[in-house]
Amino acid sequence: MKNKSLNRALLAGIVFSLLSPVAMAACEGTDLSACPAPFDRTLPDPHQMLTWSQADRVVGFRNDYRNYAGDVFRHGAATPLKQAEKPLTDARYRVNGKTYGLQDYLKRQNVSGMLVLKDGKIAWKYLGEGNTDSTLWTSRSVGKSVVSALVGVAIKEGKIHSLDDLITRYEPDLKGTAWDGVTLKQLITHTSGVAWNEDYTNPESDFAKLTECEAKPGTYDCVRKLVSGLHREHPAGQNWSYSSGGAWLLGDVLERATGMTLAAYLEKSIWQPYGMASDGVWHAYSKGEHDVGAHGFNATLEDWGRFGEFILHNGTLPDGKKILPDNWVSNSSDWTRAAGSVSAAHPNGLYGYQWWNNEVPANAKNVEPAAQASLKESLWALGIFGQMIMVNRAENLVIVQWSTWPQAEPSFSAQPLEASLMFSAIAQALR
Repeated sequence: MKNKSLNRALLAGIVFSLLSPVAMAACEGTDLSACPAPFDRTLPDPHQMLTWSQADRVVGFRNDYRNYAGDVFRHGAATPLKQAEKPLTDARYRVNGKTYGLQDYLKRQNVSGMLVLKDGKIAWKYLGEGNTDSTLWTSRSVGKSVVSALVGVAIKEGKIHSLDDLITRYEPDLKGTAWDGVTLKQLITHTSGVAWNEDYTNPESDFAKLTECEAKPGTYDCVRKLVSGLHREHPAGQNWSYSSGGAWLLGDVLERATGMTLAAYLEKSIWQPYGMASDGVWHAYSKGEHDVGAHGFNATLEDWGRFGEFILHNGTLPDGKKILPDNWVSNSSDWTRAAGSVSAAHPNGLYGYQWWNNEVPANAKNVEPAAQASLKESLWALGIFGQMIMVNRAENLVIVQWSTWPQAEPSFSAQPLEASLMFSAIAQALR
C-alpha cells in the first residue's frame, strides 16, 4: 500500500512539473511567459463557436486566447485578495415552486467558475471543470463593459473630448455612411439606429458574419467592411438595439483616440496600477495594432473580480488616484429610455454604458427573493453562454460567473432570471 501511494505521489509530481506554469515557461503559440492551466492540447474549431458542444465550450472558452491572435496585457505588483471574515456557506432562491441552493445553481447554470467578493474580500470561490486560479477564461461580451471603462479613462485623460462627440470626429472615413451623425453616447448605449442582426442562432446574421471574419486572415479589414456597410434603420437616439458591430466600432474609436491597442491601454491605465495578479490576453484583429472592442478579454477569475472592484470604487486606484470621470459609474447605470430598452420586466430600462440592468424582473411571478430586492444600483457585465460580472454598489458586493449555458442567449425568464435571484439571495446571506 505504501509503495502504491508513493508511486501515485511521484506520478502526480511528474504531471504537475510538466503542466505547471513554471515548467511551461514558453507558452506555445502565445506571447505569455507562463501558461495558464489547464493547457488543453486539442482545441475546438473557432468557426463553429456558436454551435460547440458543452465539452467543447469548456475547452474553447478557457483557451480562447489560443484560438485567435492576441495581445497580452501584463500585470504589475499584485494586490492579494483576502478571505472574508464571514464566508458564504449557502444561499437559496425559489422559482416555479422549487427552492435551489448554491450547489443546485452551479449545475443549473453550467458554472465552471464563480467568485463572490464582499467588502473586497473572498466570501466564496468555486472552480470546476478542471479550471484553476491561472485559467484565462474568455469574456465574450463582458469585454464590452471593460471597453466602456476604458472610454471613461480616455475622457478623464482628455484623449476623448466628450460622449457628445460625433463618431466621425475620430473616424472621418465613416462620413457618408450609416454612422454619420451618430454620437459616442449613442454608440456606447447602443442607440445608434444603425441596423445590426445579433441573432446567435441565425448563420446569416451580422454577428455570425463577424464570427466568420474572426476565423480567417484579414480579420480587421473584413470586420471593418462589414460594419461600414451597414444601413440605417432608425433615427439616432430613438431606439435601443444591442449591437456587437457598434461595440466593435467603439473599441476602434478608442484605439484611434489613444493611439494604443485596447490591451496596451488597459495595461497602462488599469491592469498594472490597480494591482491585477496575472497577465491577460485580448483577442487581436491585427496584433499590436487592433484589438476587438466587442469581446475578447481573457483573464483569471480573481482578476475579473478585481476589475469589478475597480468599478465598485468608481475607478479609484489603490493609491487613491481616481481615473474615471466623476459620476461615470452612476451614469453607466442611468439606463437608456429609448424604445426597446424599457419593458414591463425592466420599467427603468435595460441598458446603459455597455452595462446591463439584470435586476429581478418587476413582473416576475412566484419568485424569491422578490423583484428588485438586494439588487438596487447593480451593474451587470453580461456575455453569451453565461459570463457575468455583477457590481452591486448598495451591498459592496462583486460576483463573477463563468458558464457554458446550452444556449448563447436564453430568455430572460430562464438562466438570467435565476442569476438575478441567486445573486440577490447571496447579497442577503452576506449582510
